[in-house]
Amino acid sequence: MSILRFLDRQKLRDFDRRFFRQIARALLEELLARESYELGVHLVGSREMTVLNETFLGHQGSTDVITFDHSESAAAVSLHGEIFICVDEALTQARRFRVSWQSEAVRYLVHGILHLEGCDDAKPRARRAMKRREDLLLKELSRRFELNKLERHNQAVGSHERK
Repeated sequence: MSILRFLDRQKLRDFDRRFFRQIARALLEELLARESYELGVHLVGSREMTVLNETFLGHQGSTDVITFDHSESAAAVSLHGEIFICVDEALTQARRFRVSWQSEAVRYLVHGILHLEGCDDAKPRARRAMKRREDLLLKELSRRFELNKLERHNQAVGSHERK
C-alpha cells in the first residue's frame, strides 16, 4: 500500500503539490525502490516549525526539516512517517548556498525520507555518508524534473500570490 499526503500550511510560496507528489513518488518508487509507504509531507512556516522543534526535539528556534518515524519497528518493510519542511528555511538556505529554494525544499524531502529509511546524521561519519547519498539523489531528481516548477504562478497576472 502506498499513501502520500501533502499538506501546505505556509504562506510564502504557492507550491504545486501535484508536481511535488510526482517528485516524491519518483524518489520513493524509482530511486529507492519502495513499494510500500505511508507518508505525510507538511509544508510549514517558521513559526510552526519553531513550535515543533522546541516541543518535540527540545531545540530553540526553527529548523529546515523534522521527520517523525511512525514505523512499528526498525525492521519495518514499509516506510511510515511524517516530514515537516520549513519553507522559510528553504528560502534562507537557498540564498546562503546559491541554489533555488525549490531545490532546497526537495533536498529536505530527500533528507527526511533518508531518515525514515534508517539513515542517521548524529555522528560526523554517518552525517557525511548521508549527505553524499542525499546529494546523489537530489542530483538525479534535478536531472529528471525541472524543480523550479514547484512554485505555481498566477499566469494571468504573473504574480506570486497564493490561489
